[in-house]
Amino acid sequence: QVQLVESGGGLVQAGGSLRLSCAASTGTFSSKAMGWFRQTPGKEREFVAAISWGGGNTDYTDSVSGRFTISRDNAKSTVYLQMNSLKPEDTAIYYCAANRLRVLDNGLEYRQGRGYDYWGQGTQVTVSS
Repeated sequence: QVQLVESGGGLVQAGGSLRLSCAASTGTFSSKAMGWFRQTPGKEREFVAAISWGGGNTDYTDSVSGRFTISRDNAKSTVYLQMNSLKPEDTAIYYCAANRLRVLDNGLEYRQGRGYDYWGQGTQVTVSS
């Protein structure tokens, strides 16, 4: 069992930055690819970013590419999402998730929310205009 706890959300003005953290409760964290997703009321959950077990491979949805950076520190069992140049449309609840695979599969199923065994409770990010 892996417990994931997100933190770092809050209220920020457009153009500002936030860094989200997701701390895992177990050492098996280092063997799992990790993902960040977001969701707003009335909309489907949206893939944001993902990172392979060692951090050597990352992927982003187009709308955040160049503004957001996903990283991980396996010694601390933590994955991060650095969010810069925030826009009002980035407002959402952000969730981290642990995948059963170590790598980002070529079929891109991790983008569809598939293969994730564990999810955090989410952290609210609000960007004001």
